[in-house]
Amino acid sequence: MKLKRDPGKPLSRVVTAFYFLAFLLLFVRDCFLYGVGAAFLEHWQGLALAFAVPLLNTATTWLLPRLFPADQLLLSLTNFLCALGLLMLYRTSPAYAYQQALYYFVGLVAMVICIYLVRIVRSFRLLVWPMMLLSLGLLVLPLLIGEEIYGATNWIRVGGMSLQPSEVVKLCLVIVIARLMADGRFLPWVLYAGACLGVLMLQKDLGTALLYFGTTLIIYYAASGNLFITGLGAAAGAGAAVAGYSMFSHVRRRVSVWLDPWKDYNDAGYQIIQSLMAIASGGLFGVGLGLGSPTSIPVYHTDFIFAVICEQFGLVFGLCVLLIYVALVWRGAAVAMAARTRFHALLAMGCTVLLGLQTFVIIGGVLKLIPLTGVTMPFVSYGGTSLVSSLCLVGLLQGVSSLNEDGVREDARLAGYSD
Repeated sequence: MKLKRDPGKPLSRVVTAFYFLAFLLLFVRDCFLYGVGAAFLEHWQGLALAFAVPLLNTATTWLLPRLFPADQLLLSLTNFLCALGLLMLYRTSPAYAYQQALYYFVGLVAMVICIYLVRIVRSFRLLVWPMMLLSLGLLVLPLLIGEEIYGATNWIRVGGMSLQPSEVVKLCLVIVIARLMADGRFLPWVLYAGACLGVLMLQKDLGTALLYFGTTLIIYYAASGNLFITGLGAAAGAGAAVAGYSMFSHVRRRVSVWLDPWKDYNDAGYQIIQSLMAIASGGLFGVGLGLGSPTSIPVYHTDFIFAVICEQFGLVFGLCVLLIYVALVWRGAAVAMAARTRFHALLAMGCTVLLGLQTFVIIGGVLKLIPLTGVTMPFVSYGGTSLVSSLCLVGLLQGVSSLNEDGVREDARLAGYSD
């Protein structure tokens, strides 16, 4: 019996070629605008990125499967989104792109560590309580030493760098919830999830609270199949959303802007209107890489980077990006369904749901389908903590996929087949 060839390798070649040619196009454009010598002196770092990032893509997609069984398609999809984010950041603000490239490298290292962690630790039972205490401690930190940004107190500064502890806690959340639910320990995970959500409410970070709540609820439904309790949980979440609306002025402001951004065009509605205008100006096929006015959109490098993508490459390409996220979620769900243990199935499902829900929340906000929440677009938006945590979630997924592949090969060996 031969294992099926993974389609990730040819996709990796497409990713590498796309990224390299796009960076080369930007460099040639700069040569025409500023002269060959000036372009090289000013943008040599961008030219270096054109070689360095494809090298990282190739290394992770082709070399990691030689260390342990790896899902090459999942790696290729992730690398494409990371490379696209770097390209968009370099187009709008090279300084952000250089920093993001460093975070990308750190995230890949962290991803490999997470893969090995799942392969070596396996059950995580002994780590559940320490992770619960650590995650709650991290969430409380912004309340003690944090700073308020856009109405939420969810950032801390460490050594001149801004960090968002809730991004790190995402990893603890999916591991702890999956482990406790797999063991059927109802009260501990309810108390833990409730404590996390309570701290996030105190931080006024309702976007992250929505991600935590939605992920926990879907994992519970996957673990129990109890539609009634899941419905009660959804109703409780709706009640909490109404309470947040009445308690926090910045939430009421976001809902008001969502309903009618033109009512306050010069202030609160400015960013969503600029985002929609950028998407509209891109049309079906975009204004072209390096053209347009993406920097006219406030926080274009974080919350509204999808609008920049649509302006540069068009709605058709934007739809393709959405399909890539769909493919990533589908691949993650397939990993969860193929898992050999209940814990690993719930862990893979939690990682998949968290990435998929975060994608929906941010892109839905950019397209004015739902109110803006302030979360980042996974793998694409600027942000070191967000990028590293997203790659760690992929690492946990890869770890489960790797164990699945080990099981398939062991079954084939016992049945007398060869690879």
